[in-house]
Amino acid sequence: MDQLPILIIVFPLFTAFALTLLGWFRPAVCQPLTVVGLLGSSLSAIATLAQVVNSGPISYHLGGWAPPFGIEYRVDALNAMVLMMVSSVALLVAVYARKPVQKELGGKISNFYTLFILLVTGLLGITITGDAFNLYVLLEIAALTSYALIALGRGRAYMATFNYVILGTVGACFYLLGVGFLLIKTGTLNMVDIGSIVPSLSGSRAILVAFAFLMMGCWLKMALFPFHGWLPNAYTNAPTAVSCLVAPLMTKVSVYVMLRIMFTMYSVDWVFSVITWKPLVMALAVIAILMGSCFALAQRNIKRMLTYLIVAEIGYMVGGAWLGNASGYIGASYHILADGLMTVCLFMVVGSIVYKRGRAHIEDFKGAFSTMPWTMGAFILGALSMIGVPPTCGFFSKWYLLSGAYQSGDYAFGVALLLSSLINAVLFIRIVETAFFSATSDEEPDPHSHQETCYADSPPSMLLPLWASALALLAMGLYSSEIVTRWIQPVIPGGLL
Repeated sequence: MDQLPILIIVFPLFTAFALTLLGWFRPAVCQPLTVVGLLGSSLSAIATLAQVVNSGPISYHLGGWAPPFGIEYRVDALNAMVLMMVSSVALLVAVYARKPVQKELGGKISNFYTLFILLVTGLLGITITGDAFNLYVLLEIAALTSYALIALGRGRAYMATFNYVILGTVGACFYLLGVGFLLIKTGTLNMVDIGSIVPSLSGSRAILVAFAFLMMGCWLKMALFPFHGWLPNAYTNAPTAVSCLVAPLMTKVSVYVMLRIMFTMYSVDWVFSVITWKPLVMALAVIAILMGSCFALAQRNIKRMLTYLIVAEIGYMVGGAWLGNASGYIGASYHILADGLMTVCLFMVVGSIVYKRGRAHIEDFKGAFSTMPWTMGAFILGALSMIGVPPTCGFFSKWYLLSGAYQSGDYAFGVALLLSSLINAVLFIRIVETAFFSATSDEEPDPHSHQETCYADSPPSMLLPLWASALALLAMGLYSSEIVTRWIQPVIPGGLL
């Protein structure tokens, strides 16, 4: 049990080495080996969460070197929760990916799965590390592998990847500059140590500049509006399985990093008293929600529509974190989980439509309820959660965010949340109407024929993980009280009312 934190990283890392060696000779073993590696990581993450809930935070010293000289893996309920989400979503996508990868990538199967699991390793490392520079290294591992994965796509994928590389590199440089300023002023890279020293340096301009660089790096990585330019093209042009992985995880992990910077490396008092950024950031969050939702409304490509909804969802989480109260923090933390599940569910639905019909414009959903009933059933659950209909988890995260907005008097943020939910309802009702009431020309019934509709739903290997994510949306909603009281409330930063 003492080695659980490192096992979360070791399972996918060693699997990547095995894939590199075996993939060239036996491509058929790549997908099963990836699933096994991620299953080990998921089980370790679940066991770690249980241990943290029962016994408190875990401090794991790599190589036996104690911080600040060594790298510390520090796990509390918040990042244990995110670790479980990242490893579980990756596991579902690994199971789901077999058919789409065979169809879209052909001879690049071994390359795909090696990059896939290295990306997951980087995301898990970002989440678990307690060292600010180690986090930068892992950010780059995740970024480089995501660039390569997106570049495996066709058409405009190369140009989308180039834009992503430029902005991603700028974001990483901002983060590294912030870490450099903190190291100069505090003499340590351990996040907890930095957090204990920063209050005594509250008047330092270098500490303020460091915070500005760190925030800019995070906002570029998470695609907060107006720094979102790289995201729609990158996620839209990526291969199906890549979109299903990066869309639910990359931006959510970046939001988690922002929470760590704000409340572990700095403090509630520093963020909300020493500096006066809250009005500016809340304005950015409101604009992100409204613009992301409006841009989504203008899309015919459903994959692209969902990428703009991600931009709006980032506004939800950033706004919740900057409300400055416990309800907002709970809403932002809970929404990291909820949005990860909602996004993977909806992207897997779109991937299934692409697999069966070649693309995923709104007209490609014609007749989908009659020919792909199981896929569209999962779509309904994902859509209801994205809109915020109880008892799905999307309702509860929005409830906490609205409560936080009311308590802090940030009514514009609350109104933006409600408007976004209404726009989401319009978006998904439009798709449901097309899928239920319209039929493609080859599916239109012949009045002189008694032939029944031919069902051509997704393969079981795609339906099983899709429905696992859809049912998880319900389960997370039904158990929202336990999640909040046992996982999130114990780690609410002191000072948040």
